[in-house]
Amino acid sequence: MKKWDSHFQLGDTVTAEQLDFFDKHGVIVFRNFISRGKVNIFIDELKRLEQTWLEEGRDKVNGIPLKFGKDEHGNKTIQRLCFSSLYSDPLHQLLEDDRLKALTAFLGPYEGRIAENEKDGLVINNYINTPNSTFTQMGWHTDAPRDLFLGQKIMPMLNVGIHLDTCPFENGGLRVIPGTHKQGVLKLLFGKKYFIDNSDDNREVGFDLNAGDLSVHDGRLWHRVKQSPKFGEESRRRVMYVPIVTGKYKPKDENSKTPFYHRFTSKVHH
Repeated sequence: MKKWDSHFQLGDTVTAEQLDFFDKHGVIVFRNFISRGKVNIFIDELKRLEQTWLEEGRDKVNGIPLKFGKDEHGNKTIQRLCFSSLYSDPLHQLLEDDRLKALTAFLGPYEGRIAENEKDGLVINNYINTPNSTFTQMGWHTDAPRDLFLGQKIMPMLNVGIHLDTCPFENGGLRVIPGTHKQGVLKLLFGKKYFIDNSDDNREVGFDLNAGDLSVHDGRLWHRVKQSPKFGEESRRRVMYVPIVTGKYKPKDENSKTPFYHRFTSKVHH
């Protein structure tokens, strides 16, 4: 298991060097995408949304279930929020950032768009390692079977993570197997046991991620979230995921049905 460093910065367009790197590996990390001040604003928004939704007794948004757990004091928390930018001006404005739109270049010939009201919208994951946490890690998976479940062709998509907590490589976090975004369909479907397999892989890499960094990985890449060896507040990792998708526009609203794959992945999904 190796740690990769990254020196990339994201401007209003992606550079040829960045395109080549992503094409080869299927993953790239950009440093200092947002300021510390912005990070704090987004954490405040996460807390506000969580409190509001808990008070309302909300259990899903636009048909997608929220994921609940408990903090170290036994209080109920939401560990996965979806469509969060539809309920927050600062988060909605974040998705208007031209630098995020520039990332669509990584989809090559496909026309990409930020899926604010498609898939699960802007997801905020709140990982914490406590005895009552339901969200401490996530097994190996790719994002491709979702398309198959929905009877669609596997389309390229980007998972863009905006990191709100500093997570050194040693503290767990995102792990990927570089280059596997180019694997054939059989490897994509059967290369590993989806979500069940949490074991280390000698091909996998991770990064030191700092609050404010941005990571991008191809949805067809094998990836996982490794459990933190720490407990409680020290293990907390909050990451916002912006889906950049291709293909037919499929917006969701409050009448949308819960996709049936959520029954299988309720324990494990990002």
